[in-house]
Amino acid sequence: MTAARRIAHLDMDAFYASVELLRYPELRGQPVVIGGMSYQPQRNPDGTHTFARLRDYTGRGVITTSTYEARALGVFSAMGTMKAAKLAPDAVLLPVDFDAYRHYSRLFKAAVRTICPLVEDRGIDEIYLDLSEHTEDTRPLAQAIKDAVREATGLSCSIGIAPNKLLAKICSEMDKPDGITVLGMDDIPGRIWPLPVRKVNGIGPKADQKLATLGILTVGDLAAADADLLQDNFSPSYAAWLRDVAHGIDDRPVVTYSETKSISRETTFERDMHARRDRAELTGIFDRLCQRVAEDLVRKGYVGRSVGVKLRYTDFKIMTRAITLPEPTADAATIRRAAGECLQRIPLEQRFRLLGVRIGSLSKAGATEPVKQVQQKELFSDF
Repeated sequence: MTAARRIAHLDMDAFYASVELLRYPELRGQPVVIGGMSYQPQRNPDGTHTFARLRDYTGRGVITTSTYEARALGVFSAMGTMKAAKLAPDAVLLPVDFDAYRHYSRLFKAAVRTICPLVEDRGIDEIYLDLSEHTEDTRPLAQAIKDAVREATGLSCSIGIAPNKLLAKICSEMDKPDGITVLGMDDIPGRIWPLPVRKVNGIGPKADQKLATLGILTVGDLAAADADLLQDNFSPSYAAWLRDVAHGIDDRPVVTYSETKSISRETTFERDMHARRDRAELTGIFDRLCQRVAEDLVRKGYVGRSVGVKLRYTDFKIMTRAITLPEPTADAATIRRAAGECLQRIPLEQRFRLLGVRIGSLSKAGATEPVKQVQQKELFSDF
């Protein structure tokens, strides 16, 4: 007899901020925001640190994440840093450290796999687990997973366990931080239907707004909505999906292996940049992005043929260009030349706030030489 599905969604609690609190435990209990690359803490002779505050910030960056104390003041990820400074001027401002976050991500995922090998990697701070074949009771099993994560990293996580991925994702948010939430299909009317529809993963801001104009504000409203109303306002496939998710229906499996489709690196600037006036600084940034993409390819054992760049202008419009190479590569200099050709095809008269480099059409590499350092050239000199 096939075991009933028991799917878990594990989400690390305020992951980036929590990693920083391991490094600076004196900040525990304080509002802390992570964003940008500047404003490094200064170590004092007595071993203490002097931290920048949000009031010190100038620029056009955005918040990467924040502690729960900062969130209580209205500061959330993707918020403009200047806006956040008005809400919480005394909050501590720390730079991002993606190398550290990736390190702790590997640690917590390895710890989970010692208990449950059926893991679907969904990003740096979240995973799905298929617990269907485990014989342990649900809550003790979830606690064992949480304990393993804490022992390996010193960090807390929240776990939602339900009959499918849709419900597990929703309930992992219900008891944050450091929570365990178990939900069955019988719990849907009492616990899922009162939630706003935006709590369903896959209902974005546009769909949320459109549903609101139809008088559909909660998941329960969606469950009770007339099928013809949904069909008249959404595509047939999306309307059918909305009806299913409102009733907690989701048959997606936990996918334990997926092929990497692309590798990219990008950076959001502390201030708006201009191709001519900030030529030297932009050239250095561009070189580093190409170098790190090449290093990522070699580390993961891939080569790629499609090289592209991305710019986000100050009005948040995004411009992308890509070219296809005659042969796949993981060479930094080749990637830089190709990305440079892409930049030649993008209007660079106005200021921009983000620059990214991407390589796709990936295939497994054979024996590769070590990545050579990019030789810096004045890429933006013609603009």
